[in-house]
Amino acid sequence: MTQENALSDIFRIAIGQLNPTVGDVAGNLAKAREARADAAREGAHLLVLTELFISGYPPEDLVLKPAFIRACWKAVENLAADTADGGPGVLIGFPRQDETGRYNSVAVLDGGTVIAVRDKIDLPNYGEFDEKRVFNQGAMPGPVNFRGVRIGIPICEDIWGDLGVCETLAESGAEILLSPNGSPYYRGKVDIRHQVVLKQVIETGLPLVYAAQLGGQDELVFDGASFAFNADKSLAFQMSQFETALAVTTWKRGETGWHCAEGPMAHIPEGEEADYRACLLGFRDYVNKNGFKTVVLGLSGGIDSAICTAIAVDALGEERVRTVMLPYRYTSEDSLKDAADCAKALGCRYDIVPIEQPVTGFSSALSDLFAGTESGITEENLQSRARGVILMAISNKFGAMVVTTGNKSEMSVGYATLYGDMNGGFNPIKDLYKMQVYALARWRNENVPPSALGPSGEVIPNNIIDKAPSAELRPDQKDQDSLPPYPVLDDILECLVEKEMAVEEIVARGHDVATVHRIEHLLYLAEYKRRQSAPGVKITKKNFGRDRRYPITNRFRDR
Repeated sequence: MTQENALSDIFRIAIGQLNPTVGDVAGNLAKAREARADAAREGAHLLVLTELFISGYPPEDLVLKPAFIRACWKAVENLAADTADGGPGVLIGFPRQDETGRYNSVAVLDGGTVIAVRDKIDLPNYGEFDEKRVFNQGAMPGPVNFRGVRIGIPICEDIWGDLGVCETLAESGAEILLSPNGSPYYRGKVDIRHQVVLKQVIETGLPLVYAAQLGGQDELVFDGASFAFNADKSLAFQMSQFETALAVTTWKRGETGWHCAEGPMAHIPEGEEADYRACLLGFRDYVNKNGFKTVVLGLSGGIDSAICTAIAVDALGEERVRTVMLPYRYTSEDSLKDAADCAKALGCRYDIVPIEQPVTGFSSALSDLFAGTESGITEENLQSRARGVILMAISNKFGAMVVTTGNKSEMSVGYATLYGDMNGGFNPIKDLYKMQVYALARWRNENVPPSALGPSGEVIPNNIIDKAPSAELRPDQKDQDSLPPYPVLDDILECLVEKEMAVEEIVARGHDVATVHRIEHLLYLAEYKRRQSAPGVKITKKNFGRDRRYPITNRFRDR
């Protein structure tokens, strides 16, 4: 540390709330360099980037490849060399391996070199996290001397768990805590993060900066909303949610330590706005990061395909979204009109491909095998599978990713057809119950979220929202013919899935015992379908996939 670089009573910390891509080491390095250049122009002393930024988070089994680990370390060395110019130092996450094991690490770069490396201690192994599988536990750290300031670097779970990492840092002389995080979104997560950080601030008496990753990665959405609390428990700054950002915060050293004197105070969305923006970000990043130029989906005139079309247009723009109405003899005039009106309101391409001939062809081909049997669900599912084949053919021909549109209520009880309406590469509403889908549709008709590329106004016709939901696989069919009303179904499912409640507890809430037993049975029975479903944005605390892992072969019932 040269004398001219030593900090006195002012410390300008830049928080890079960026959008790295898993596996794109070169691209992530380029983003770090660009952020550092921006931070330098604004007079920052240190740029803080997020957990495993160089590799992208979560890298999962990519870190088992030595070539990948080497590429990440080379990128860190290259970024360290950049700091020889006297500009901002960098705090950045990366995976590393040495003779003792493999670690989720952070490097502090300054003066052209790596001045310190710290390893994550508390490895999460619950919900969407599986870090104990691929990483070793790091040693309890001490603070890093950065230009005369002793910074403690607890990495994500190190501030969430009970291992006392922050207390150890405080006891060993840290003056300020900088915590790089990879914390996925679920409803209400910002308030929970605030509570976690406040607990550490109270216990250590130190200010804590929480640097949060942004962007979609498969099912997970990282929503940003970086922030800090001062040692006096006041909110020091709050960055925006669901938006790429770089914020330079000014800290001053006083008699009681460091205090944030200047930083942003952004509005944090709540409720339907937050959920919609999470769906939007997760869908946009999945499509763009996987290189799809366009998407296609069946637009049926129902609420699920309508909200998915709105999300797709908002995420990608109308020119990249293609919708197809696939009518059969049971498709109502209302549905034909509603689908056309929805596509027109959103400005996307709309085609009509009748499925009478393919369904008749399948039925004819199977007529000898099915002779003497009653017509029923098998024949209904032929309609869905014909639609699935057509959408996949359009995908193959034009390179458009198929968007699948089943909500969490349907996916819970198996109200979906394998190789039919479940066909597709991604599902933006997979973790939204039916009533939440309706709430988001109403919200979107009255609001245009930031960064949305779609139009304002009523983009989902009110008739779609108001009419009784139906798969239209037989005359006058309604969902409630075979399912409880959705408000009832959703409450039972939330009790079973999110809260893991016993049947007797759910019945005590006012539900019919036979209905609860039936829904529990359907939930377990549909596990094999969910294992074959497309990934979709995580919105609730417990989604199907990363969070909830039940056996397919399962004879347990709560009786």
